[in-house]
Amino acid sequence: MDLTSSQREILNTLVNGYESTESPMPATEIAEVCDRHVGTIRNLMQMMKSLDLVEGVPGSDGGYVPTERAFEALDRDRDDDGETLGLAHDYDRIDVAIEEIDFVNVHHPEKCRARVSFRGSVARFDVGDPVVVGPTPNSALVLAGQVEAIDESRNELNLDVARMEAPLRR
Repeated sequence: MDLTSSQREILNTLVNGYESTESPMPATEIAEVCDRHVGTIRNLMQMMKSLDLVEGVPGSDGGYVPTERAFEALDRDRDDDGETLGLAHDYDRIDVAIEEIDFVNVHHPEKCRARVSFRGSVARFDVGDPVVVGPTPNSALVLAGQVEAIDESRNELNLDVARMEAPLRR
């Protein structure tokens, strides 16, 4: 399913919010996270309802919940929490669920790039922030670099990798 970047960002926000609380997410919260007008969110939610991506939950504790189709549209598995890895951001260590690490360019050691996909919002990051990701579960790989670009609609950071290490196993 082809979603616009705005639709993808809003759907990711809903899925992230739902997964963290396991309760419906009100349009006002989605609007706040996405920095959009609440009316815009409600209109987009109506459209997403027609695509069977969300369900509305009425009442004072109501809001929106993602459907199984929403997880499929975002290429996410409802039952998979992703691997929780350590991440140092602004010199503070936090644990985050990482979906995937893709190496975009490793042909030249001084131009190594990686795309890191998160299970959750990347809004707290800024271009230029130093980050350290890892160690990964199987290879104990650790990446250190700087944020080059941020794609909030896909929960991804593009990193300029300054250093990459993994212990040698025999």
